[in-house]
Amino acid sequence: MSTIAVIGAGKIGEVLLAGLVRAGWPAERLIATARRPERAAELRARYGIRVLSNDDAIAEAGVIAIAVKPQDAGALLEELTVPPGKLVVSLCAGLPTAFFAKRLAAGTPVVRVMTNTPALVDEAMTAISAGEHATAEHLALTEEMFKPLGRTIRVPESQQDAVTALSGSGPAYFYFLVEAMIDAGILLGLPRQVARDLIVQTAIGSAVMLRDSGDHPVTLREAVTSPAGTTISAIRELENHGVRAAMLAALEAARDRAREIAETAE
Repeated sequence: MSTIAVIGAGKIGEVLLAGLVRAGWPAERLIATARRPERAAELRARYGIRVLSNDDAIAEAGVIAIAVKPQDAGALLEELTVPPGKLVVSLCAGLPTAFFAKRLAAGTPVVRVMTNTPALVDEAMTAISAGEHATAEHLALTEEMFKPLGRTIRVPESQQDAVTALSGSGPAYFYFLVEAMIDAGILLGLPRQVARDLIVQTAIGSAVMLRDSGDHPVTLREAVTSPAGTTISAIRELENHGVRAAMLAALEAARDRAREIAETAE
């Protein structure tokens, strides 16, 4: 079992650490780094892991997970010396593996990862992509790291910006929709808590049906849509207001922003 060092254990880094601890990864095989002493003390107390300097963490670990903000990654990599043979796993949204290859020793294997916040409840969708020097063994090790957080999928790196737009940012779209539906419930005369309970459980049930039935979403939607009924009246209004077109445009905007982040970081 590899020793994993999470460099920059902020929100996404802590999500990974917490998932590994819940999955039974030995605490002695987990290392974190943190800028602030109080943050280091918090991580030690919460997970029973070591919090070391970047240099000490890298020297000891076999897997180096970079979990800093994309705009901070360049400066961080200038300070790091990663010995040959270490696997670098990037959780930096928008940054291609080529960004790391330019700043690390020649031949260093890099795997790019995009996960999402449902990792906090072990229901993440995590997409992984191999950099130029990453092998099938490196991909398998990365999958082992992220499987405790939910599902994993391998995609070509050329698809990662689309993954970022669709599932990386995806939870926010669902929360936005649920927020709007709760407001609608209040407008229709329901107490806020009742509207929330109705919508949240409906969302959970609908998601489970999508996952477990294997049916196309159109098939499931049509099963709820009776001729001249309430549902089709609502769907007509959604179409009249361009909700489908707005969603397409929104995801394209997220994809384009991911590309801009990479271009700026170059």
